[in-house]
Amino acid sequence: MARLNEAARALIESGALGHLVTIEPDGAPQVSAVWVGLAGDELVTAHLMATQRKLANVRRDPRVAISFDGTGANAVGMQDHLVVHGLARLTAGGAPEFLHRLAQVYVGLGTTFPPMPDPPPGFVMHIAVTRVGGLGPWWD
Repeated sequence: MARLNEAARALIESGALGHLVTIEPDGAPQVSAVWVGLAGDELVTAHLMATQRKLANVRRDPRVAISFDGTGANAVGMQDHLVVHGLARLTAGGAPEFLHRLAQVYVGLGTTFPPMPDPPPGFVMHIAVTRVGGLGPWWD
């Protein structure tokens, strides 16, 4: 398994929006914008609705990729970006709590999220990193 270096971890925890790619039944990519956090060496996302396409795709095929736009650029002006490939697994429950934690980064401190009384328990997606790529300081 590949590991994220400190630069990759800092970008993910900065509130950079993730672009999650899952695989449709016909092999086509399906892309969703997601909030992403870290739990140890895994990337973690949370989802309230069980019927989301990305969750069905992961249940069938756990291979995923997530990309993030960085803030720097190389000498010729190409923007830094991080691409993480991995294997996803879903656990039931815990989505409201994890989304609340992520909202403090993505929306702002003191944010109440989800913005509904008694949200469904949802699902948490844990992504074990298998490969790290992109352009930027993601290499040790």
